[in-house]
Amino acid sequence: MEYRELSVPGAWEITPKQFGDPRGVFLEWFKAEKFEEALGHPLDLQQANLSVSSAGVLRGIHFADTPPGQAKYVTCPKGAVLDVVVDIRVGSPTFGQWDSVLLDDTDRRAIYLGEGLGHAFMALEDDSTVMYLCSTGYSPGREHGIHPLDTEVGIDWPTTARDGSPLTPLLSDKDLAAPTLTEAQAQGLLPTLEQVTTHLESLRTR
Repeated sequence: MEYRELSVPGAWEITPKQFGDPRGVFLEWFKAEKFEEALGHPLDLQQANLSVSSAGVLRGIHFADTPPGQAKYVTCPKGAVLDVVVDIRVGSPTFGQWDSVLLDDTDRRAIYLGEGLGHAFMALEDDSTVMYLCSTGYSPGREHGIHPLDTEVGIDWPTTARDGSPLTPLLSDKDLAAPTLTEAQAQGLLPTLEQVTTHLESLRTR
């Protein structure tokens, strides 16, 4: 299992070792020891989510108030998604920047997004299944969004599906109504780098 930090600090791509034989494939998609070795603190698992999406479905950009925030460890056991992390930490040198990892049922990578980061993905195939390990449970009052098509963020979303057919973004009503990054900052919804750093330091000293 290999960890590679993305261009947005606090987000990591995880590539597992796959063991195949005539029966199929086996792999470890999460291992606490390797996680803590790479990040310096454990993943406090409080909730596990699963979503199934049609090709073109676009979910995000989602984030939670920090502290406590909501860290996510995400993989795609069936289908394919482009998974995106956005730096929404006010005061961060990479504020407003994004990076991505292709999660699919071939390489079977995962992505980890630490507290205080925005998360979104687009499904590239019908019935694409995404599984998330989350550090906190769902709490509607402290969860927010940024419009995933915000031109200021400028995410380069795919325009073709896995089979080569054209993709049309399909958003929920909630995500369609989400503010832009600038609007979210003006509304005081975004975490600061200081808040996130202080929270991460508390995790490392537990």
